[in-house]
Amino acid sequence: MDEVVWPAVASHGSAAYLWGLYRYAPETIDVTAPIRRRATREFRVHFSSILAPEDRLEREGVPVTSVARTLLDLAIRAKPERIDRLLERAEEIELLDLHAVEDVLDRAGGHRGRGRLRRALALYQPDPSFTRSGFEKTFRRRVVAAGLPSPSMNFNAEGYELDAYWPDLRFAVELDLYETHGTRAAFERDHLRQEELKLLGIEMIRVTRPRFQRETEAVIRNLATFLERRRAELRRA
Repeated sequence: MDEVVWPAVASHGSAAYLWGLYRYAPETIDVTAPIRRRATREFRVHFSSILAPEDRLEREGVPVTSVARTLLDLAIRAKPERIDRLLERAEEIELLDLHAVEDVLDRAGGHRGRGRLRRALALYQPDPSFTRSGFEKTFRRRVVAAGLPSPSMNFNAEGYELDAYWPDLRFAVELDLYETHGTRAAFERDHLRQEELKLLGIEMIRVTRPRFQRETEAVIRNLATFLERRRAELRRA
């Protein structure tokens, strides 16, 4: 019986756009084909002799690589922070299937994007830290991605629940959401709480969601400085 040859599918940047991972369509159309073909100016052709059926889906009537396979292909050239953002975007639009990504990684063999995607996926592995909000989850992910120690989330210390806490440093970050801190009474309680924690030997800074979204890198950079200073203080004590 003759071997069935699957048709070329949109892939890489073109697939990312079709799935919503990219906001704008790339200038050149990417396709992956089962046999080597000559590319034209409008098309960039990638060759893959093996593309599993689960890696070939349809989006808006267009044959396209799955989200998991698209992430794998994009990881070949993307910088680590870009891969992190692609995973985050897939999660935002509710298309991130961790089992599918793990499956495509297990089947990837010598694919050049495998190592990079595997390292980026480490941030999504099960963690004992309990997060209640998307802000808390994003904050922790960014902290870990920056190479800083992972905080314990919603940790109870000295009778207080702390949003993000480093027990060995007795240092906390309060993640301010208007929904939970939007009244004058809450404002007064929060500042009294911070004062009481300081008396108990726990240092704390506050980070609002708008500021974190607007100045993520600056917040993480400042946090790294605070953690290092706190570590030095405890060594001297």
